[in-house]
Amino acid sequence: MDTYLTAGLTALLTVMVILAVAALVYRQRMFRRTGSVRHLLDLADRLEADLKNCRSGLQQAHAVMSLNPDLPAESEKEARNAVEAGLRSLLQQRIWIRDSAPRASQHELDEAIASMSQARNRLRPLLAGLDQAQHDLDDAMREQIRRESDA
Repeated sequence: MDTYLTAGLTALLTVMVILAVAALVYRQRMFRRTGSVRHLLDLADRLEADLKNCRSGLQQAHAVMSLNPDLPAESEKEARNAVEAGLRSLLQQRIWIRDSAPRASQHELDEAIASMSQARNRLRPLLAGLDQAQHDLDDAMREQIRRESDA
């Protein structure tokens, strides 16, 4: 009977260890998934803020440039359409996050994170250029106002 008790306790202990390891692996997976979804939502928020900053900067630039009748208004439409397309694309991504992220594989979440990070990385130099152009435009407008007030 001692042999049966020892074998039973060994089997029980083995099953408990296997269950504990499985629980730890599951917990790690859930933490990673939760972290990935949070990161994805954070990236979406940041990308949206970047796009809205871009839209605002373009509106300011075009408002100042509209004072010059020699500049084409078509570029304003193109820029506005590009930003709006980016915001629509981001909305589609948010809908995917809402509807599919809970069931998505970790690989799919990682791909979505990479895609959104790449979009932000492509937008950064454009935002920097827009910011520089806005500063240059502001400087030019100040210079123009100074010249007009001196005359």
